[in-house]
Amino acid sequence: EPGEPGEVAWGRRGGDTLGGRGLLELAVASGVAAWAAWAALLMPGFRRVPLRLQVPYQPSGPQQVANALALLRGRSGKTVDLGSGDGRLVVEAYKQGLRPAVGYELNPWLLCLSNYRAWKAGYRGKVSFLKKDLWKVNLSDCYNVIVFLAPSVKPPLAAKLLAELPDEARVVAGRFPFPSWTPTSTLGQGLEQAWAYDMKEVRRAAQSNAEGSPV
Repeated sequence: EPGEPGEVAWGRRGGDTLGGRGLLELAVASGVAAWAAWAALLMPGFRRVPLRLQVPYQPSGPQQVANALALLRGRSGKTVDLGSGDGRLVVEAYKQGLRPAVGYELNPWLLCLSNYRAWKAGYRGKVSFLKKDLWKVNLSDCYNVIVFLAPSVKPPLAAKLLAELPDEARVVAGRFPFPSWTPTSTLGQGLEQAWAYDMKEVRRAAQSNAEGSPV
């Protein structure tokens, strides 16, 4: 029975029961702590980016990384991760022989974590993590582009990629596809799914759609 000797009651501390007000205070304190962690660790870099183009950090799982890189297997040329987060995709791309491998990220804490990851893997100085806004980077020399970004960002990013990437480039999207593009191939299911788009085919389809549209 509750209250018997030796039994610890939920919310009891030092012999006193934590009441409703105490639980509320604890919840508020936890929320403030979580917000403070976000503000200190993940917010820097976002302030200079328009709200609709901001992408919150969400680390990729091992299978997501494996699926994305499987779609780039056998390719060569400069490889970039747009919004590279903690750097895991860039490091794995380098391991796979995709070189140079570059990550673009605005958050200084995530850049530090990325460089630590590269150092731990033995790739310090071999991979690059640059504090640059992905919307302002020129991608004309990139042949492999990795994109693990939110759905709301995909339409404006599609326009940038179409304008800048060479025909030989391949774009790999993780978690969410480009809504107006037809993938060359895909791998995985659910949130682990990745889509590959060859820019030559994307441009050909875009041109066909434009020619078939009534004036």
